Amino acid sequence: MSPEFVHYAPDIETVDPNLDEVLAQIIEFWEGKARVSPKTEGAGRALRGAHAKSFGLVKAEVEILADVSAAYAQGVYAKPGRHDALIRFSSTSGHLGPDAQLGAGLGFAIKLFDVDGRKLVDEEPDTSTFDLVLKNTPVFIANTARHYLFIEDIAGHLTDYLARGRAGFHELLTDFLTGKGTLAPSDWAWDELLAFLTAVQVPARNPLLTTFWSMGAVRHGDYVAKFRIAPAADSAAHVVHREVDLTAGPEVFRPVLIDELRASPFDFDLQVQLCTDLDTMPVNLVTQEWPEKLSPFVTVARIHLPRQDISGPENVDKGDALAFNQWRVTSEHRPLGEIMNVRRIYSASAKVRRTLNGQPQTEPVSADSVLP
Repeated sequence: MSPEFVHYAPDIETVDPNLDEVLAQIIEFWEGKARVSPKTEGAGRALRGAHAKSFGLVKAEVEILADVSAAYAQGVYAKPGRHDALIRFSSTSGHLGPDAQLGAGLGFAIKLFDVDGRKLVDEEPDTSTFDLVLKNTPVFIANTARHYLFIEDIAGHLTDYLARGRAGFHELLTDFLTGKGTLAPSDWAWDELLAFLTAVQVPARNPLLTTFWSMGAVRHGDYVAKFRIAPAADSAAHVVHREVDLTAGPEVFRPVLIDELRASPFDFDLQVQLCTDLDTMPVNLVTQEWPEKLSPFVTVARIHLPRQDISGPENVDKGDALAFNQWRVTSEHRPLGEIMNVRRIYSASAKVRRTLNGQPQTEPVSADSVLP
């Protein structure tokens, strides 16, 4: 028997009525980090608050597949066709430094071109680009905006905590759980702490052998979904670097990506998981993974990375000049839940960063205009 999918309705998500007040604090937090980052990170330029270190900007083509069942062929995936795209591979950390120090957290942000329809980014409703932003963990580490604010502050000082050894690690866990002493015991961040501990134990992998998740839920036309991008099995069988060792040198992920894309093309599958039960597949608890046994991921598109040379230093600069935002989508793919609403603030932080760096504030018109 086919599962019955949950239909989208506006009241499916819950958001703190005081969210705007917390968002103002989060924007102030990220803008402050961007303004001091040229000095604190020593790069001479303002950095993203997260995903600060780029491993490469890659040209790609996204093929929306035909013969996908109607429930999955929604919104941008309803019409078979091809779109040029750019992919930015990055560390999830907000710092620069050796890969071993930053950890195994990886980001995958993809920008599709020539996607019709009004976008949900307030400053750029008429852009023809469409963004997906993912990480290599299936869950996020904060369920609410208030948790997000203190957790991001703690995460930004992770190296300082760990430099103090066992005592620092205990202090890290205590601050995380209690919100630096601001939370009542009944509100302690147990779910967030468990999600964080899971995330920091993700093993280091070749970026092309890595699966990336949306973590949060989105509208999927008539339904509700999460999505992921997974290595295509036929491509994964031919990678050069089966294992990666972060202790092998200061730079590991970028050289691996350069080697792989010089050697051969690579494909990922873009997959959708539809919600079948809001209790076991909640929209508002992003620390909870949706069970695949209730609803498997179904491939709706193929992402093709042709052979290319991304080794030049200008490649990293061009990736840093771009902005990716979960809200740069059409209404059929609206992000859902409080944390996905928090991620609206990426527009404000990107504007500050680009202003400080003298970078264009507008969206590119094509992949070729960025990577000829």
